[in-house]
Amino acid sequence: MDKTNYFQWSSETFSTEDIFRKGEALKDIKIVELCTLILGPATPAYLAEFGATVFKVELPGMGDTMRSLTPWGHFYKNQALGWLKEARNKYHVTIDVHHEEGKELFKRLVAESDVVVENLRAGTMDRWGIGYRDLVEVNPKLIYIANNGFGQWGPYVERPSYDAIAQSESGEAWISGFPGRLPMKSGIWLCDYYGALMAAVGILAALHYRDRTGKGQYLEFSQTENIMRAMDWTWIYQGLTGKGRERYGNRDVAICPSEIFKSKDGELVAVAAVNNDQFKALCQAMERPELAEEPRFATNLERTKEENAPVILKVVKDWVASKTWGEIDKLAKEYGFAAEKVYSGKDHYYDKHFEERGFKWHIDDPILGECVEEGIAPKLSETPGRIKWMGKPVGFDNEYVFTKYLGLSLEQLKALEEKGVIGKWTDYPGRKPPEDWDGKSGIIYP
Repeated sequence: MDKTNYFQWSSETFSTEDIFRKGEALKDIKIVELCTLILGPATPAYLAEFGATVFKVELPGMGDTMRSLTPWGHFYKNQALGWLKEARNKYHVTIDVHHEEGKELFKRLVAESDVVVENLRAGTMDRWGIGYRDLVEVNPKLIYIANNGFGQWGPYVERPSYDAIAQSESGEAWISGFPGRLPMKSGIWLCDYYGALMAAVGILAALHYRDRTGKGQYLEFSQTENIMRAMDWTWIYQGLTGKGRERYGNRDVAICPSEIFKSKDGELVAVAAVNNDQFKALCQAMERPELAEEPRFATNLERTKEENAPVILKVVKDWVASKTWGEIDKLAKEYGFAAEKVYSGKDHYYDKHFEERGFKWHIDDPILGECVEEGIAPKLSETPGRIKWMGKPVGFDNEYVFTKYLGLSLEQLKALEEKGVIGKWTDYPGRKPPEDWDGKSGIIYP
């Protein structure tokens, strides 16, 4: 097949124009989320993008703590920035599960659903009378996942965990940063988002098992253990050599050269030659072909040795410093080695590549108006993921969810609200609608 035809076919297959005309992979799956902050809420958020119906359960009034976390105190129309992404495509309801009637209402919602996601401290749901052993009595085929930092048993179960704690406890922070300096945690909530992704994989595996056997199951997820699983050769190296992995900055100690350098025009440029052919190509581009013939640089095995790596990295560093990013980019394409400048948020926000691929997702939210978010990966040809709406105020969908899915009347909902079992938002940023909300937009009528 001609490459041009393939690229055209691929573009047409994943066209954003067809997304809302296609089906959704998880359309028939219902998920109850009783979570706060990031690890828990992000888990069903991934699944909601592919069609799962997610009921986000919050306490009346203030709701999820995540509604308050936003960079530099910046709110967009009364919404925290991180909240908008992790709450998208979800139905927002409130239930005070401390109240006996709240427990019963929660159980009724679970009885109509397939999955429960929670990320409270180990044993909290059980203590409240709505843990797995309680809920499986009302839904024998239930899939229940408990997400937290250290798992559901062991010496650390009482410890609170947040992303920075997981990065520290796992050792991920220890190996990140530069020699002789303090460890450096990732600039994103890495353990939260990667953890949520893998928790979602666990849910999908459990759903597949249930399809084959009719049996639900209990899943427990340790945020710290999960990030350890991603730390490539760290544990194996420790076990086999008795030596710990240290910090090496931007240098990859298993591939040489592979580091970030500064170009002549001030751009930060990553250059990598993963195999020997790419290294030869890089040497030719640098007009230093003899380097690839030297025994100490001839193979990646030799180049990564501590006595050799600094030498070749210095050569590449000086070469990059003598070229503009445009010149390096041209040579990389011509000779066949890897080079890319380090993108800032501004760079990829305005990059035509992401715009053309539909990853820059333009949303006309019924409550918040126009907004741009990052899109969805992976792309599915027949059942593509999509963004339907962003996060909503606390309890925004109470009437719709409780009447449609549980058959409650509006009179019953009013009585529950008077008792404090359910409720709406409080007058506080992150919880309430925009100041210019018309009181109708975005409401799904029962």
